[in-house]
Amino acid sequence: MNTKVYKRVHTLAESLMNAVQKKDQALFDNHYNDLKAVCEEHENSDKDHPVQWETLADFTEDLTLAIAIYDKALLKADAIKSTDFQSSIGFSTASLKLEMGDKTGAIASLTKAKKSSKRIPDFDLKAEIIALLEKLTD
Repeated sequence: MNTKVYKRVHTLAESLMNAVQKKDQALFDNHYNDLKAVCEEHENSDKDHPVQWETLADFTEDLTLAIAIYDKALLKADAIKSTDFQSSIGFSTASLKLEMGDKTGAIASLTKAKKSSKRIPDFDLKAEIIALLEKLTD
């Protein structure tokens, strides 16, 4: 990923977290729009990367829209064969689908995330994926 874009996305994520902590919706909206603009500016370019889309989805309050953004992030992760992003995005998508009452969709997302997570070093994420999948399929 382009270092300059990564730093911008990271800085905006920190700013969004600060806005959440301050309960400042106007500030949150401004930073969210800035992050969205970064994503759109680099979409389908050599600077496009799943991390920017995953971050945008993480801060998207509309759950249906967040899932759509995660789906876009997952396509980007698939394109670069990033099992780390495939796993984290799949877990996040499953969590939102479950929150929306879509157990079948959550299981499908977790099943794909579990497959991807076999090749990642993040043991905590692996364990979370497996635990939630087991909980839903028992």
